[in-house]
Amino acid sequence: MSTLPGTAAARWAIALTEIPSVTGTADEAGFAGRLVDLLRASPLFAGRPGDVWTIPVPGGRHARACVCALLRGRGPRTVVLTGHFDTVGIDDYGDLSPLACRPEALKTALAERLRREAATPAERLALADLDGPDFLPGRGLLDMKAGLAAGLAAMEEAAADPDYPGSLLFLAVPDEEVNSDGARAAAASLAGLGRDRGLEIVAAVNLDALVEDGDGTEGRAVALGTIGKLLPSALVVGRATHASDAFRGLGACALAGALAAEMEWAPDLLERTRGESGEEVTAGVTLLGMKDTKQGYNVTTPERVWMFWNVMTQRRGPAEVLGIVARLAGRAARGFTDRLGERHGTPTGEVPVLTFDVLRQEVERRGPAAAEALAEAARDAAERGLDLPEQSRIVTERAWELSGRSGPAIVLGFASMPYLATSLGEDPAARRLETACAEAAANVARRHGTTIRLLRYFPGISDMSFLGQADEAAIPVIAANTPPWGAGIAWPDGPALGGVPIVNAGPWGRDYHTPLERLCVPYAFDVLPDLVGGIARRTLEDSGPA
Repeated sequence: MSTLPGTAAARWAIALTEIPSVTGTADEAGFAGRLVDLLRASPLFAGRPGDVWTIPVPGGRHARACVCALLRGRGPRTVVLTGHFDTVGIDDYGDLSPLACRPEALKTALAERLRREAATPAERLALADLDGPDFLPGRGLLDMKAGLAAGLAAMEEAAADPDYPGSLLFLAVPDEEVNSDGARAAAASLAGLGRDRGLEIVAAVNLDALVEDGDGTEGRAVALGTIGKLLPSALVVGRATHASDAFRGLGACALAGALAAEMEWAPDLLERTRGESGEEVTAGVTLLGMKDTKQGYNVTTPERVWMFWNVMTQRRGPAEVLGIVARLAGRAARGFTDRLGERHGTPTGEVPVLTFDVLRQEVERRGPAAAEALAEAARDAAERGLDLPEQSRIVTERAWELSGRSGPAIVLGFASMPYLATSLGEDPAARRLETACAEAAANVARRHGTTIRLLRYFPGISDMSFLGQADEAAIPVIAANTPPWGAGIAWPDGPALGGVPIVNAGPWGRDYHTPLERLCVPYAFDVLPDLVGGIARRTLEDSGPA
């Protein structure tokens, strides 16, 4: 017998979690159809199948789709309630994998295993949580099907009001865990969808989760924007030589090591914003991958090393980030060559630092044949289904070969899908949404006897980057310096971002993307639907003339 609260959010959360939807699998592709069936069979949309539909998502091995469900109220003004339904894999649960999507059964089995095996602080905290009534495990329950459930529960509450002051559009998307293909497809469709359905989309609420190890003070929050993520890359080129003649060369691995040390946790790339809850600081820049490009052992020193880093942003655009990385790379290279010169007594020469855009232009100036060879390398890498950093490496190396340059050098670029930071603009719709969030958070917290913070930035990358008010003017710089752009990364020629004022209000819990992923039940099933519904209602009530 279930011990969960008998709320709409609990009912939806369990139903959605029990449907597997691991990213990149047939289950993810099939989830959309199963969700459509659930929605059309629910009292929310019974007799109105046309108010539930899908948006095809291009790319991927399986045919995927976003799911839309429209609850009409008075007038065309509409708030979007959105989140992703894909999850990371379940293999890490080991022998409990068959229970990964069955939260109540998993809770019993996982607690029993932890009583036998808990060894780390994280495991001991998980056991304490699971021994009480407030936490429930399950793959994707926290990240982020409980958020989707809160949105649907808020819609059920709105449906009971014949005078509801606008419309709610539920939007569930795939692929957030990889390249946000779902959100990007939805963002490009929003304007046309609004015209076709007679909707004025005035705001959106993303329903993604926050994590913390404390009592929920940090996790109970509404974020008024989201951080961005860029993946700066470097092809470090040295001068290869026989190891017995090392003084005639310049080791690419050693130069790359100097660059790695200069970049790691570089304070130049941190951003800080003062919010109502204190200072919000981005995560430190860190190296995510590094390898030389030799194919096997020999005693020739490596000529090239490929590297890429995780960089989070708040207000900085890609041009500024690339400029800071270039400055750090130049400083690392000068320090490295100066040290070598001091050790050997002879200068080693300068190491030029350039961008992929500059290198690509040099290739194109060598003629159509060189330009086509570079384009062919990009197409081939994309067709092979390689990840974006690997595609970027292959294309950058090919550009280096076609340029006719010789080392040493450092070629900088970006090596993945860009996630741009969003924040609420100064337009009336954005101002109204911010006011609605502050008022709803204060009122709901008081009513439930809890606290709900306001953050300037959601601290994890999210689909808000594509649906929200990001700076589309930043895209040309990214496009010019991202080697797979146009091949491995398809981007519309016209506007590609939703441009909708968007905030995040989701559940909180602990350890998502691990077998200990668990949801704080009282907040997710009782408080959060009230909060989401309050933000939406206040936004719609206040959406008259500014």
